[in-house]
Amino acid sequence: MFPLNRSRRLRTSEAIRSLVRETVITPNDFLVPLFVVEGKGVKEEIPSMPNYYRYSLDLLQQEVKELWKLGLKSVLLFVKVPENLKDNAGKEALNPNGLMQRAIKTVKNTVPDMLVMTDVALDPYSEYGHDGIIEKGVILNDETSEVLAEMSISHANAGADFVAPSDMMDGRIITIREALEDEGFYNTGIMSYSAKYASAFYGPFRDALDSAPVNMKNIPKDKKTYQMDPANRDEAIREVEMDIDEGADIVMVKPGLCYLDIVREIRNHVEVPVAVYQVSGEYAMLKAAAEKGWLDHDAVMIEQITAIKRAGAHIIASYFSKDVVKLIS
Repeated sequence: MFPLNRSRRLRTSEAIRSLVRETVITPNDFLVPLFVVEGKGVKEEIPSMPNYYRYSLDLLQQEVKELWKLGLKSVLLFVKVPENLKDNAGKEALNPNGLMQRAIKTVKNTVPDMLVMTDVALDPYSEYGHDGIIEKGVILNDETSEVLAEMSISHANAGADFVAPSDMMDGRIITIREALEDEGFYNTGIMSYSAKYASAFYGPFRDALDSAPVNMKNIPKDKKTYQMDPANRDEAIREVEMDIDEGADIVMVKPGLCYLDIVREIRNHVEVPVAVYQVSGEYAMLKAAAEKGWLDHDAVMIEQITAIKRAGAHIIASYFSKDVVKLIS
């Protein structure tokens, strides 16, 4: 009862605010996305993602060493595949000497204790920019899942700790899990993009990997037949529950800020770790606004990350990872 109870007593100084703070950000919260390209001495800034880069394998070594020194212990690898190696079947994804496989080995050889997660999807390898094999204008579900399972085995052979299927094919988690088990990869984890929405926030990422759907006749113009409708909430719970039943160790919500209600809903329903991907469009928007002087970059960055963790995320995949850790340190 006022005035006996005054909430402002716990806000009077930074010392007391820190002491009673409910949500605390640490380096252990982050999964760092890394983009890898062929070549040597390559560090290419992504035009739509200021201060974020594609790395050749030699400079990838330097980057993971720096991440480790900052206390960032987990990375999520993506590769930009040369155009001449793309097709409709994802053949290059299964190449034991492919860029992804060499990237995994590079990270593990450079920092053996770094946790390596790998993107498992066909869009970087597809001549059409889709996450699955296309036949007569339709994304083939089961055939795609079989290729994803083979890709996962290839990544595990190269040394990946976790595979991260981002495709949204039905039943691909059980297909991958059984394939890994059959090959003796009992301890290789699966982080499933369980609630991945057909979002407009992915544009800069597709620029980074040159993986946007192509504009061709008889090719789906978007990914709405397999990624989730942004209007749906209950469906996310069903997707997560199915993936857990099929063997997912970690489930993910993507994107982040516009879907924090989904994050909390899932956190309330499941007992496995929940990851959130703060996507490229979220990163690019803040960078652009800060460049114009319209927002305080660091203050908004911390507020966004705090909101994601407060909503229930155990793991945050974010292009801000290094910036946040440098700031809080």
